[in-house]
Amino acid sequence: MIIAGPTGAGKTSLAIGLAELLNGEIVGADAFQIYRGLPLLTAQPTDAEQARIRHHLVGSVDPSESYDAGRYLREALPILRDIVARGKVPLVVGGTGLYMKALLGGLEELPGQDPVLRTSFAGMKLEALSRRLHELDPAAGPTIDLANRRRVERALEIVTLTDRPLATSRTGPRKPPPGVRFLLVERDREDLRERIATNVAAMFDRGVEEEVAALAVEKIGPTAAMTLGLREIQSLLRGEVGRREVIDTITASTRRYAKRQLTWFRNQHDSALVNLSRFSTSREMVEDAMRLLAVG
Repeated sequence: MIIAGPTGAGKTSLAIGLAELLNGEIVGADAFQIYRGLPLLTAQPTDAEQARIRHHLVGSVDPSESYDAGRYLREALPILRDIVARGKVPLVVGGTGLYMKALLGGLEELPGQDPVLRTSFAGMKLEALSRRLHELDPAAGPTIDLANRRRVERALEIVTLTDRPLATSRTGPRKPPPGVRFLLVERDREDLRERIATNVAAMFDRGVEEEVAALAVEKIGPTAAMTLGLREIQSLLRGEVGRREVIDTITASTRRYAKRQLTWFRNQHDSALVNLSRFSTSREMVEDAMRLLAVG
């Protein structure tokens, strides 16, 4: 079972409720929650939530390490098989579209990182990388976040090594394989915007600044460095910006990210859709999700 959706929508709470009913375990599918040391910043399930239901691939990778969809697939598949072998139901939960697509078989075998290309990319500004990508594959730009250097580099790397448009490496079946249920979680626009603002404020109240300060900058790899809000909080700790400005900036960037996530899932996958804004209790959410998934 796959439970996907934008950040702040309430996937974790819904997934835990479903897992308790279905004798399930949760397998994370989030590019940032995979890292140790940043549970507040990445909105990882709390210790209490993880005590209720066993979680995998959450806080399991050192932030110095690179991580991509290929590695996720290699690590997730044995975990999923083990959960099934023990007679339990795996629930894949997260908001990273490429991880979901990898599990559903929608990604072709992609080339690994090329050290020579990566070295040449390191000496180029983001604007120059984006221009080169546009020259090689004009259609690629609208499909990725051009403000995200890591994603631009990876897209350029794939296009260069395969000598094909990026879109050809992302083609695949829209329908989940037989037996796999796919649930897309969403909220009304204003409800989601308010939840994101509340969540960002709450992580500051809970000590996210101390959390970031405790993580040595030299131990943050290129993938973990793209975690939403990390750079802004580092600037705050250096005294370069004010706290209110950082909170507002992170809230705005998280809202934009949530919009891109929802657009991705709507365009990439056939799924049952549940709008959690329609419910006032967790029980109602879980009951409706069970109905949509035709479970039990």
